[in-house]
Amino acid sequence: MTSGWFSWPVLISLGLLAFHATAAVFAFRAVRTARTPQGAVGWAVFLLVIPYVSVPAYLMFGDFRYPRTLRDRRLSEITARMHEVASGPGARALDLDPEAARILHGFEALAGDRAMPGNALRLMADGRTVFESLFAAIRAARRYVLIETYILRDDGLGRALQELVLQKSREGVRVCVLYDPFGSYGLHNDYLARMRAGGIEVVNFHARHPERRLALTRVNFRNHRKIAIVDGEVAFTGGYNIGDEYIGRNPRLGSWRDTMVRIEGPLVGPLQLHFAEDWHWATGEVLALEWRNETRGNVPGLVLASGPSDRAETGGLFFLHAITAARSRVWIASPYFTPDTGLMQALRLAAERGVDVRILMAGRRDHWLVWLAGFAFVEAMRDSGVKIYRYSEGFMHQKVVLVDDAVSAIGSHNLDSRSSRLNFEVSAIFADPEFAIEVAAMLEADFARTEVYDRPLAAAPLALRVAAPVARLFAPLL
Repeated sequence: MTSGWFSWPVLISLGLLAFHATAAVFAFRAVRTARTPQGAVGWAVFLLVIPYVSVPAYLMFGDFRYPRTLRDRRLSEITARMHEVASGPGARALDLDPEAARILHGFEALAGDRAMPGNALRLMADGRTVFESLFAAIRAARRYVLIETYILRDDGLGRALQELVLQKSREGVRVCVLYDPFGSYGLHNDYLARMRAGGIEVVNFHARHPERRLALTRVNFRNHRKIAIVDGEVAFTGGYNIGDEYIGRNPRLGSWRDTMVRIEGPLVGPLQLHFAEDWHWATGEVLALEWRNETRGNVPGLVLASGPSDRAETGGLFFLHAITAARSRVWIASPYFTPDTGLMQALRLAAERGVDVRILMAGRRDHWLVWLAGFAFVEAMRDSGVKIYRYSEGFMHQKVVLVDDAVSAIGSHNLDSRSSRLNFEVSAIFADPEFAIEVAAMLEADFARTEVYDRPLAAAPLALRVAAPVARLFAPLL
């Protein structure tokens, strides 16, 4: 056995000391840089109590904003946007009532873009209807199909999509598929190989940045957007990914409740632009696309995209503006309810102002920690005037916001810290009273299937009473 400084006991002791010192440095960094006290406490406790687990976790999920990652991402956005500006449509004047204009103006400021009139919409709240409509649009494609999804599965629905796009590729249609590697964990290589052999360009969102694997930004900065574009003429966005559970084939989750919107008109352009930005980030290619501006309806709309490369936390501000702008009601459907302190106070204040504040969240679980944390957040909102509903007829996954009787939003933003700060998200926002009435009727049907959840946490089983507050500490990390 070696002796002195090179003995195994000494080396092990030095290694453990280095691990604890690293944990202490990371804990100090978390306290100094965390956006909320909740996040600072969560990381500091985690790092100091169990450093052997928390140090690797912090490297994966800590709020590291790598300068090169942000610089490259913004370059992709600028490159794609310059191409669109050179070939795409200009903004047109809107004719809105003052109330809708007031609400929409804040969303325009966040998006850094102008709303566009002349859109035709189809609201879809059933998975089979969604995929029948999507597949019909793909079958009609003449030039290209663009699909961006967080989850892509090699299952019944995934293979049905595969067969369809392979057929379109044989017809000479270009098909580009962008998927997130974290959300699509377990996707078989055989599935991807068959797609590529058939001419489908299917790409991992972080494919062009393998050097970042050690930094693990591909785990933390996830592409949670759901976008489909056909020939620059029709677009789909909302909460649906590509997997059997989205059409109710997962026995544990049961029937799937989600929402998607089909769009024709000028608003297809901004959605296509965000796909082009993400495609450039993943591949380095600037896509040659069709940029149209034909009027197809009478609905004004705006696309708001957010991500970790934003200079402000656009995802959180999206919800904050919706809550603070509301005068009569703000209804939010999100499967997860782990808002930060600012959003919780905004919800409470809106209820105090007499606004009808309703939160529709999932009653069933698909992710343990965020499900557990939700109970603690619901408990914190008790007696606030905010009405919280837990949807239990299957799994509720929609992301919908309704403000007053004028503005509604459908997209991928969840009411949680990850969606607000770390994920790439997108929502389409519409300033149309008739469409708002349709969205309200859809949500009222959901509310009718459940009841206000007002059970005190103190009345829950002991395991839940203990686990929920602990899980809440880690809500910023989930």
